[in-house]
Amino acid sequence: MKKNVLPTRNPLVSHSVSVWSLKGKTLIIAEKPKAAKKIAEALSSKYTVRRYHDIPYYEIKLNDSTIIIASAVGHLYELHTNVRGYPVFEYKWVPAYIANMKKKYVKPYIELLDMLFKNCDYYVNACDYDIEGSVIGYILIKFHGDLSRAFRAKFSSLMAQEIKGSFNQLTSLDYNMIEAGLSRHELDWMWGINISRALMQAIYTNTKKKIVLSAGRVQTPTLKHVVDYEIQRKLFIPIPQYSVSVVAKKDSHLITADYSYNPVARVEDARIIKDKLEKTKYLLVKSYTASRQKYNPPPPFNLSDLQEEAAKIYGFSPMKTQEIAEQLYLEALISYPRTNSQKLPPTLNYRDILDKISNIPEYRGLVSKLLSETKGLLKPVEGEKEDPAHPAIYPTGVLPRKLTREQFLIYDLIVRRFLAVFAPQAVFRLIKAEFTTLDYKYSFETSGLSVEYPGWVTYYHFHTPSSKLLPSMTPGEKLEVVKVMIRESYTKPPPKLKKIDILRWMENVGIGTESTRAIIIEKLFERGYLKNTKAGVDLSDLGIGIIEVIEKFFPDLISVELTRKFEVLMEDVMKGLRTREQVLNEAKKVISDLLAKFNERINDVGFHLAKKLSLTNDYSKCVIPECRGDSFTKGFCRIHYLAYENLLKNYEEWRVRKGMSFNDYLSKIAKLKSTGTFVKEVIRYQLEAGKTN
Repeated sequence: MKKNVLPTRNPLVSHSVSVWSLKGKTLIIAEKPKAAKKIAEALSSKYTVRRYHDIPYYEIKLNDSTIIIASAVGHLYELHTNVRGYPVFEYKWVPAYIANMKKKYVKPYIELLDMLFKNCDYYVNACDYDIEGSVIGYILIKFHGDLSRAFRAKFSSLMAQEIKGSFNQLTSLDYNMIEAGLSRHELDWMWGINISRALMQAIYTNTKKKIVLSAGRVQTPTLKHVVDYEIQRKLFIPIPQYSVSVVAKKDSHLITADYSYNPVARVEDARIIKDKLEKTKYLLVKSYTASRQKYNPPPPFNLSDLQEEAAKIYGFSPMKTQEIAEQLYLEALISYPRTNSQKLPPTLNYRDILDKISNIPEYRGLVSKLLSETKGLLKPVEGEKEDPAHPAIYPTGVLPRKLTREQFLIYDLIVRRFLAVFAPQAVFRLIKAEFTTLDYKYSFETSGLSVEYPGWVTYYHFHTPSSKLLPSMTPGEKLEVVKVMIRESYTKPPPKLKKIDILRWMENVGIGTESTRAIIIEKLFERGYLKNTKAGVDLSDLGIGIIEVIEKFFPDLISVELTRKFEVLMEDVMKGLRTREQVLNEAKKVISDLLAKFNERINDVGFHLAKKLSLTNDYSKCVIPECRGDSFTKGFCRIHYLAYENLLKNYEEWRVRKGMSFNDYLSKIAKLKSTGTFVKEVIRYQLEAGKTN
């Protein structure tokens, strides 16, 4: 039995409490070892380092109390069941090393914490202030301590001053956040284990082979999006088109202008325009307009904006950016990165941070210029997005030491973006000129841009536009035609997906969270459903097969609407509008209904997956040698038949535009890089089989 009682002002009601007012022993639980050390350093310079095996923990002794700071290493407990088969809705939280053999490293951390819990009177969850951190601390206190003696510390950076402030204002545990986090874990676990077991059972029923497959509440709709997108790319047939450009002379300046209705469909039409210009040899200036455009700075970073910029500028994957940002946070260099907010806290001392940043040589001149430009009035531009737990990402002013190249690149992005939000607008001069042939039949246009005042672009130079200067011109003025050009090009397929594109899609449709999206994307690659190439994301046969099976036999599982519905329900749990039990009961009903329908077709599912996994050849295959799809019609599988139909449908357009025979058409598009893979496979088969007429 604990020998001490809670203070008179019960912190579990509405009052905040200082950690220094708790008499006896208080255990502070950090989420990561580096965070534990930062907390110890912030609370006292006279802490003692102790060790359990190789794991450090920290002790601060006062007159009548002791504070102990120890660490988890992320989730020390995971959901697990001993029930075989499916559906399964019986589970419990167990040490992670029991649920996952790869997590044996957590065992000594649990042993240490269990020992410390037994000797302490109060407990403070000082894990990251988000859903995951709330769940990590809650589970540890529930299993090893006493929830009635538990407190929560809330901070958004590992700066000493902020840590001290949070431990002077401890609150009760954030139960709405805990319930929302438990809901997400339990919901995703039920969804994943039941559907994954069903798919694996289908394979085993058909082949007697044990193959590891997985599906997930957010993972599967995301895979469906990528499969649909990539199939359309692989079915793409480029169409020829023509652009007409003219080079005209103004004094000593050469000006290139494009035909206003580019692209032109038929090469004959492009040649008519070219002939007209070469005969008349002049262009008339139809209009010349100049305008000044002002552009506000971009808002401070939230996690997804940072991930997008790092992908665009450095080619980093979302997961890589997230991991690096978390490393910078643990070094107290930036605020908490897993945030959706585009707003800075009004209580932040902006000037103090800038003064500290100015001690870094790379930013000294920029800070000086910013303070001069703003006259010291630091009012940040902010975005619309908010996060109830954390502000936008900002540099703390702590000086970095020994950063890797990649860590510095992310840190540099964050610092420069922070500087830019205080800077004046950028002012660009935009020019638009229109020209016409002497008979006013054909119009051409060009544009120019120059930077009048760089403003925020000085600090965040990654968005600096390319300048294009145009001389001044007067309407009615004649310009001599120097050259006329016709360029043949082809329509382009949608761009190859990058991981950041997948993350943005997830964010736009409202599935997953800031913390989980990058992890889910990586799982799709780990499972072998998607592949990384130099050009971007590609599909595997297994990825296509999983989606074909789910789409055919239980399509609700790939529904963004269903996934989003449960996201909304969990948001309601966070707001206290709904209970965890209500959400989980709804999920159990949906999963049970889906699996009942699935079981009626389990043999068909297993056979379809076996084909995609090359576990059987006992079926009528697509005539395309590299394809493992079922023969659908004319010997093609469904997808290759779509490619075949595309070939026939698009030939008429090619014939009109270029006057080509069908065989020449096939030969031409087979050589174009932008032609879809499935289309090229059909062409190769057609040519080899002599079926081209």
